[in-house]
Amino acid sequence: MLKIGHEVVRPGKSLSDASVTIPVPEELETVPGIPINNREVDWYSREYPLETMNIDERASRDWANAIRDQHVEMREIRKEHDKLNRPLIMAARMSAEQEPTSSASGSDVTEQIKSKARELGFLEVGITNYDHRYSYASKKEWVQFEHAICLAYEQDFEPTQTIPSIDAEIVHSSTYRTEGAAALELVNYINTLGYHGQVHSPNDNTGPYIPMFVAAGLGQLGACGYLLTPHVGSRCRIMIITTDANVSYDGPVDYGIHAFCQVCQVCVNRCPGRALMRDKIWWRGMEKNKLYFKRCRPVMARYLGCGICMKVCPVQKYGMQEVMQHYAETGQVLGKGTHDLEGYEIEGKGYFGPGDLPVFERDFFSAMPHGDTEQWAFESFKEKAVAAGGVISDELMEEFRQEVARGLSQNKDNIGMMEEEDYI
Repeated sequence: MLKIGHEVVRPGKSLSDASVTIPVPEELETVPGIPINNREVDWYSREYPLETMNIDERASRDWANAIRDQHVEMREIRKEHDKLNRPLIMAARMSAEQEPTSSASGSDVTEQIKSKARELGFLEVGITNYDHRYSYASKKEWVQFEHAICLAYEQDFEPTQTIPSIDAEIVHSSTYRTEGAAALELVNYINTLGYHGQVHSPNDNTGPYIPMFVAAGLGQLGACGYLLTPHVGSRCRIMIITTDANVSYDGPVDYGIHAFCQVCQVCVNRCPGRALMRDKIWWRGMEKNKLYFKRCRPVMARYLGCGICMKVCPVQKYGMQEVMQHYAETGQVLGKGTHDLEGYEIEGKGYFGPGDLPVFERDFFSAMPHGDTEQWAFESFKEKAVAAGGVISDELMEEFRQEVARGLSQNKDNIGMMEEEDYI
C-alpha cells in the first residue's frame, strides 16, 4: 500500500448520493490545478490572443463537415442537432439581457445556486473568476459579468463505451442540448435571486473553459487534453454561466492527475492518429501534454468523431476514486493492458486491442486544409495559378473573390460543435 499524501472529498454524483473520498498517493502529489506561469499567460493573451478554431481553422472544419456529410447517418444526426440546438444558442446569446425578477437580499447565494444546478442535473458545479485571458478575440466584448459558474453534465455511460460509433455521436449531441436547456433554467433561477446570468453555450464557446474549471476545483487537465472530473473523468460536457450574483469562489485541487497521467499513458498509446504527446511541454504559460491537432481532426472527421482518448481513459470508465484507490493498493493503473478498457473498433478498419493500432495511407493527414477560409482560398489560388503557368485569368480571380467573401460571411456566425479538447 502506497503512502497517502492527502484525500479529496467531493459531493456524490447526485444530490441524494453520499460524498466520495479520493485518496491521492504521496508519489502522485504535484500542485493544485495546472502548473502555470502567470506572466507567460498574461503575455500571450495580450500579444497573441486566442481565437476560436471555428474561425482560425475554418478551412479544416468545413473540410471535416463535408466528409461527415458523406456518412448518411452522421449527416442526419448533425442536421437534427443543428435544428434543435440553434434556438438554445440564440437564447443563450440573449440571456444577459434578462432583468432580475426580484430584489437581491445581499446575502451570499453560492449554495442556493449550486443546489439548484444539481437539481437540474449538473454533475459538477464550482465557482471562480471569469478569466478574460482565455476569451477568444471575437468574444472579449461579449462577456458581461465577472463570476464564472462552471458546470459539467454527465454523458451517458453505455453509448460512450461504444466510441467511435453513431450511438456515441447521438449521446454526444443530446448531452450538449440537455445541458444548454438546463443552463437557461438556471439563469432564470438566478434572476429570481435578484441577479443577472449569462449562458455561455457549450456550442458557442467564449474561450477554452478548462483553466476556469480547474481553478474552481472541478478536476485537472489530463494527458488527453480533456478535463478529468472526479466522478466521470472526461465523460462530461462543460459550459459556463457568468453572473453578478453575490457568490464565493472555490479553489483548485490536486487530484494527483498530472503525475498519474504520466504513469498511465493509455490515451497516448491508444490514439489512432498518434496525436497525443507523451511528455509535457510548456504552452502559452501552461505545462501540459499538447494535442497535435493536425493528426487529430483527420481521424475525427473520417471515423464518427473518434473520441477514443475519452473511451480508453480509466478515470472515465471507473471513476477517480476507484482508480486512485487501486493505484494506492497495487501501484498499477486500473484496466491498463486489458481489452475491457483499451479495445475499440473503427468502422471499415476492424477491431484493435491493447498494443494494436490502425495504419493509414501516406496522404491521410496531409489532405486536410489549414487556416481560415481566406488563407486556404489564397493557397488554392496560388496553386491554381502555378498550374496555369503563372497566368491569372478573370475566372480564377472571380473564384478567389467568391471564396474570400464566403469565408468572411461564415466568420460572422462561428457556431459549431466545439469540444473541450486541448485547444489552448
